[in-house]
Amino acid sequence: MGKQDRKQKKSSIIAGGFLRFGLYVCVIIAVVYIGKSAFDFGYAIFNQVPMASEEDGRDITVVVEDGDSVYQIGKTLKNKGLIEDAKIFVIQEKLSNYKGKLQAGTYILNTSMNVEEMMAVLARENTEGQPDQTNPAGETKEGSSDLTDGAKEGSTDQQEGQDEGGEQQ
Repeated sequence: MGKQDRKQKKSSIIAGGFLRFGLYVCVIIAVVYIGKSAFDFGYAIFNQVPMASEEDGRDITVVVEDGDSVYQIGKTLKNKGLIEDAKIFVIQEKLSNYKGKLQAGTYILNTSMNVEEMMAVLARENTEGQPDQTNPAGETKEGSSDLTDGAKEGSTDQQEGQDEGGEQQ
């Protein structure tokens, strides 16, 4: 019986060693996978590449409704082909100078803009080429996406040079 006990102990030690080795391999694979995923996510946040080149960019009209969350705005931009991921847009907004400054309204964005440029437009800090959102009395209609005939009359020269309807989709 002594020999049999030694063989069983040897077998259990070897089996335990293989099990331990397998566990270490699984942990290493998990750490590498999590690290790669975290790197890819961080890279996507800080690497702001436009969806199209300057020559291939096209204007797209985006309507942000009053009360839309940053995630909802991101989903709208993703659906229009302006960004790749709405969740990444949320984090980019939180890390940007435009945190909490995005406003409702109608905007003309271009696929050649990076996220920072889009946020500047959505925060109304860069209104060049954007629809005039004032009423006939000249007052700004905060959060309004309605463009009246009076507001269209006061539009900028750049808007007049665009296609009719500003390529609305």
